[in-house]
Amino acid sequence: MTLVSDPTAAPRPPRSVLATIYAFPPNRETMGGTAYLICAQDQAGQPANLLVDTPAWHPETADFIQAQGGVRWWVITHRNGMGRVAPFQDRLQCELVVQEQEAYLLPEIDGRLTYHQQLDLEDIATVLWTPGYSPGSACLYYKAHGGVLFTGRHLLPSKAGQMTALRFSKTFHWPRQLRQIQRLQQDFTAETLAYFCPAANLGFLRGKTAVANAYEQLQAIDVETLRLCQPF
Repeated sequence: MTLVSDPTAAPRPPRSVLATIYAFPPNRETMGGTAYLICAQDQAGQPANLLVDTPAWHPETADFIQAQGGVRWWVITHRNGMGRVAPFQDRLQCELVVQEQEAYLLPEIDGRLTYHQQLDLEDIATVLWTPGYSPGSACLYYKAHGGVLFTGRHLLPSKAGQMTALRFSKTFHWPRQLRQIQRLQQDFTAETLAYFCPAANLGFLRGKTAVANAYEQLQAIDVETLRLCQPF
């Protein structure tokens, strides 16, 4: 007999990743993706929280988000991270941030904020266009904790637990993705990048909730070797 999970059952609570950052359980509607909630404040001390990608929809999940102060910006890092946007947007009434090449996938959503290459969200975070995995793939850089890069599916843990780029059969543009890795290697320093929070493959982190030594791992990515990788 096959057991089918009850979609109305209460979800598992999100895990604390770092102080002020929560990771939601994997969402099967986003290919097992992990969404994050960043609890931040603006310069006036008002809540300025960010939601990164889409958790599995459940009223209790929306209640949890609202209990933390709601959401000011909801950043989608790639088209497979969208999931069930509409019910969350109805509850959260926030600004949905999506790269301009993928905004057309959400025509029914009001309050979309699009960008081309980069978008600063006050002095709290910056959205970076990193095309390759998909046309509008992006990373979110959060300035607290020594610098946290939410990598979407641009960079993912390998089976060995090391952050790298993975080439899939449906990867949009592999050479462009590799060029974006080189750009990140040039743009960050040991003082500005401390952690990675990827959108998938968290099981390969063997219980860890964030990837430390992010700058060292970023610099260790061998782009020239990756150019030879075949899709799988």
